[in-house]
Amino acid sequence: MTESNKNIFYILLFFAMVCWGGSWVNVKFLGLYMDEFETMTFRYIITAISMVPLMIILRKSFKISLRNFILVTITSIALIAYMKYFYLGVKLGTASLGGSLVTSLIPINTFIMMALLKAKTVTKKDAFALGLGAIGVMTILHVWTFDSEKIFVTYNLYFILASLLWPIVTILSSKAMKISPITFTFHMYIVTSVLNLIFFVDLTTIEYSKLDSTFWINMLSISILASTFANTIYFLGIEKLGASEVSSFVFLVPFAAITLSAIFLEENISFSIIFGTILTIIAVKILNNIKILKKKKIESN
Repeated sequence: MTESNKNIFYILLFFAMVCWGGSWVNVKFLGLYMDEFETMTFRYIITAISMVPLMIILRKSFKISLRNFILVTITSIALIAYMKYFYLGVKLGTASLGGSLVTSLIPINTFIMMALLKAKTVTKKDAFALGLGAIGVMTILHVWTFDSEKIFVTYNLYFILASLLWPIVTILSSKAMKISPITFTFHMYIVTSVLNLIFFVDLTTIEYSKLDSTFWINMLSISILASTFANTIYFLGIEKLGASEVSSFVFLVPFAAITLSAIFLEENISFSIIFGTILTIIAVKILNNIKILKKKKIESN
């Protein structure tokens, strides 16, 4: 890949991370119109439809093996559980808290789960990073105030549950064999929508007359921008640039969520949220050996 193409990809990755961060704001608005199951059903149906022309352009196959389809179904169940607590946490709490806590906890919890599954070995460096991450999370949760009313609130529990469920989605997805991640997620969105329609959603009870421009702006944003666009750019980035290089961009997500929450929701962003997020990001960087700035090789004459 040429340098100019890399720079274009970096810009696209930046906007993709902003879209992921913005999804927390989108959910806060959507919570005024629909419950969690209706929201994710609308979101993933729109996302799946918008992915069809994209997959054709990218020449991604729509075919899926029986093994992978079973895995998609199991992963979809975990996704529904994640989305439920993601939605409830934001509805009862704030988008800035969820965006900082969940997005910074997910890679830490993923590492811990992989270690428990013996897929990773925990070194002294990792133990230090996990300790630092724990301090960061406790700072975000205002533990140091020793105020039980701030610590043991329902939405904090929802956010922690969400941060534990997403690594399960990630680990299950990684078990897919001989299938593009884009194809896998396409089928996952369809299965998630079908499961919701079978067990949780009755489309005839939705008050469609109340779905105004604010609803559709946020629904299309979270569906097409945060899901179709951001996910596709992320997966393509891994293919073109490598997972380690793309991973560094994920650090933008919590700060995008915090910034957009302050702008669009006028949420009061506390120092503890910002400082705690920075600590957890440093911990994730150490855990995953991510280099933010890479030294350029000096060419010899």
